[in-house]
Amino acid sequence: MRFFDLFTMSVNSLRRRKLRTLLTVLGVVIGTASIVVMVSLGIGLKEMTMEQYASYGSLTQIQVYGNNYWGGEINEDSFLVDKKITEFSRIPHVSAVSPVLTTYIDMRQGAYSCGTQLTGVSRVVLEEIKLGEGRLPDPGASTMELVVGGMVARNFYNTKTGKRFWDTQEIPDVDLYNRQFFVTFQSSGGNDKVSEKKYIFPVSGMVEQKYDEEGNMLYNEYGYGVYTDIEQMKEQLRRIYRKNPIPGQPTNKKGKPYNYFIYDQAYVYVDDMDNVTAVQEAINEMGFETYSNMQWLEQAQQQMDMIQAVLGGIGAVSLFVAAIGIANTMMMSIYERTKEIGVLKVLGCALGDIRSMFLMEAGFIGFLGGAVGLLLSYGVSKLVNQFLGASLMGMAPGEAVSISRIPIELSASAVAFAILIGMLAGLFPALRAMKLSPLAAIRNE
Repeated sequence: MRFFDLFTMSVNSLRRRKLRTLLTVLGVVIGTASIVVMVSLGIGLKEMTMEQYASYGSLTQIQVYGNNYWGGEINEDSFLVDKKITEFSRIPHVSAVSPVLTTYIDMRQGAYSCGTQLTGVSRVVLEEIKLGEGRLPDPGASTMELVVGGMVARNFYNTKTGKRFWDTQEIPDVDLYNRQFFVTFQSSGGNDKVSEKKYIFPVSGMVEQKYDEEGNMLYNEYGYGVYTDIEQMKEQLRRIYRKNPIPGQPTNKKGKPYNYFIYDQAYVYVDDMDNVTAVQEAINEMGFETYSNMQWLEQAQQQMDMIQAVLGGIGAVSLFVAAIGIANTMMMSIYERTKEIGVLKVLGCALGDIRSMFLMEAGFIGFLGGAVGLLLSYGVSKLVNQFLGASLMGMAPGEAVSISRIPIELSASAVAFAILIGMLAGLFPALRAMKLSPLAAIRNE
């Protein structure tokens, strides 16, 4: 028998029993919608967790710290120096390495002053900084150029009144991008002349700063710092301190500075998130302490996977109940069509065709329920995002938050799974129809 003939007979059989078919399909609709919405909540929570950790910093970045002191004694083997940076770059899956060098400076503009940290990084880190104005420092510039975070202005205080932003709740009258300001460095080795000399460094760019609806500055990883090209910074420090110790740099047992820079930390960039843990372990084996967002993300993902499994299991119970309904409907159909089955067998219809006919009916019920249930799940997901998502994230009602997310793969899998469940539920009734005796079936009233 042709596939089209089997399909037509299956559909016609379902149409003759509209109410029973409708109720059975309704069970599949509820089951499909339940499992899709539950799984979508798990997916949404997992993706939101990843986005949250990504907002704190790169998921492929590892921060490496040098152990400059052990029990009060200097340990030169654990210094983060250029040689170690080169070794890090040779680790498999490492795409780039940037040393990080910091020093404290005092910035002054008019009556306002601020002590802050100046951080020197390589180009790969500077290119991660999103600028609201200007450009990144020019590596070929004759003087050190700065990139300033938007939150730095809040740290200035009025030297005449001694009041800060936290006292007045007013941002100090400081414009670091359009107006010049003086920079002084820390004194070293009893040489107070260093702290007396003032420098003017141009600001090449300002870190992009975003605001919420109330005008408050949103968190930005680079919003609180002052950054520059590390090579320019090293050259500037050499000119300022000459042979004197640089504040923050270790000295030998005689109190003399080393003839090379010892970095505070290093940023190691990995080619893929999946390789971060392996690279981090390799660096730990070299005797350095490390930190990455992937450490916490992996733990959070394990918890999210457990939550998603529980939510999916709750939804699967509804679909299991719907499968029982399909099996019941098909068994009733066989009892009502016993004579029809007997006639088909007497006319020479293959047993496989009889089985396929009933499996098609069960699969069609699963398809209808899966398709309608998927549409229903989209509606429920939208309502969850509109109301429940906003409340969970502490936002105003009516503001949509994608806490429930239904990817294309989930949609396709949901319909396919509903069809599979329907056919599995109809398998036993289909096999029972195959085993009916033709003569007994024809005599049945």
